[in-house]
Amino acid sequence: MCRQILLKTLVAGLAIIALSACIDSSQIPSQKKGRLPNFVVIFVDDLGYADIGSNGAKGFFTPNLDRMAAEGMRFTSFYVAQGACSASRAALLTGCYPNRIGIPPALSPHAEIGLNSGEITIAELLKKKGYVSGIFGKWHLGHHPRFLPLQHGFDEYLGLPYSNDMWPWDYDNTLAPPDHRKAKHPWLPLIENNQTIAELKQPQDQDKLTTLYTERAVRFIEEHKQAPFFLYVPHSMPHTPLGVSEKFRGKSEQGRYGDVIMELDWSVGRILETLKIHGLDQHTLVIFTSDNGPWLNFGDFAGSAFPLREGKGSSWEGGVRVPCIMRWPGHIPSTSVCDKIATTMDVLPTIAALTGAMLPQHPIDGVNILPLLEAEPGAAPREHIYYYYGNQLQCIRKGNWKLHFPHSYRSYRGVEPGTGGVPGPYSRGQTGLELYDLEKDIGESHDLSEDFPEIVRELQALGDKARRELGDQDLPGQGVRPPGKVNRE
Repeated sequence: MCRQILLKTLVAGLAIIALSACIDSSQIPSQKKGRLPNFVVIFVDDLGYADIGSNGAKGFFTPNLDRMAAEGMRFTSFYVAQGACSASRAALLTGCYPNRIGIPPALSPHAEIGLNSGEITIAELLKKKGYVSGIFGKWHLGHHPRFLPLQHGFDEYLGLPYSNDMWPWDYDNTLAPPDHRKAKHPWLPLIENNQTIAELKQPQDQDKLTTLYTERAVRFIEEHKQAPFFLYVPHSMPHTPLGVSEKFRGKSEQGRYGDVIMELDWSVGRILETLKIHGLDQHTLVIFTSDNGPWLNFGDFAGSAFPLREGKGSSWEGGVRVPCIMRWPGHIPSTSVCDKIATTMDVLPTIAALTGAMLPQHPIDGVNILPLLEAEPGAAPREHIYYYYGNQLQCIRKGNWKLHFPHSYRSYRGVEPGTGGVPGPYSRGQTGLELYDLEKDIGESHDLSEDFPEIVRELQALGDKARRELGDQDLPGQGVRPPGKVNRE
């Protein structure tokens, strides 16, 4: 149950907006009398479920995130659409399962596809309402010019076009030999708007990224404080290789990973402080979450998903259930906790509801979660979620029940994790048709499929519905749209 949540009205008529994300703002004359809210989405990379203080972090401190949780709402059943970089980002920005829009788990620096120009991002949705949008951090939805953020509704961009390990350096801080796949990667391009302004060529170059993104985010707020804005800060960290500035190096008991998280927490604090200085606290919804679970085979250079099973790259809870905090002083009461299902895909339709923006005309998969924030009796806007990895449907959750369909998966069990930034090996797991009660068994350790055959049949029927719409491996889905492609003609 969500604890009592009374979201104060932003402007007269907000209750009407909450009834339908598709309603046009022209039907809400009183909305013009008030200020439209700002939105800040901080999206870190590979942060584990247990890697913030309010979720039980050990070996380092996150005072700003803890304050955010104390002043806002903490979600305990918040999900990304897939446990990988590109797929997760596509879902957040478009409100769609990534396989609906043709985005694979992680695009390489040699990929010839990206986010299709026909998809509508949060930035494009808000542009029609007069918003200015900025992104400072990792994009990873296509590195060719036609796929970059300014072509998808953003007005400003500074960051890397893909993951910070996609360069010629191997994880042991040596240049990859000629026959290694990494040797074929270019240096990491730092892009501003549509132009490469620098290249990261040395491991120490990554130490500046968190501070660089943060200072640009702060400047963006200061420059656009008079108009409604959407600020998206998708940090490169704590994805390996771990980079941390001098001001946080050696500050945590945990080591380099803890140092990195402490700097990310500092970044959150700088953004919150800037909002407060300029009187924007009560006008800004801030969302903090992660793109997937921890990359566990990096050992001491990775986070923790405790008490969840497995991590990044899997459809076990540790791969896709992530920490999430939403803060909006004067609207979301302090110390709120919600354990209802919500996802990154729900951010877009919720923002649409708060602004009166029109949703895309094509199908999306997100739902408006304002009823959760408003504590409507029995509110559960998202009844179920599908767990895909790539194009394979691997699981379904409805309520507390989660059904795994037979599949093999990346596993971190039974192998020794790496140390010092060098990864250990993966294991491979195999699951059959297995049913778990996540309320009583969050670690997915007790298969109940034989005890509840009727629940299995119900979720199998939902799986058939998902396959018809979104596909499953070689089975095409009737609702799938193509990605954007580079025209080489």
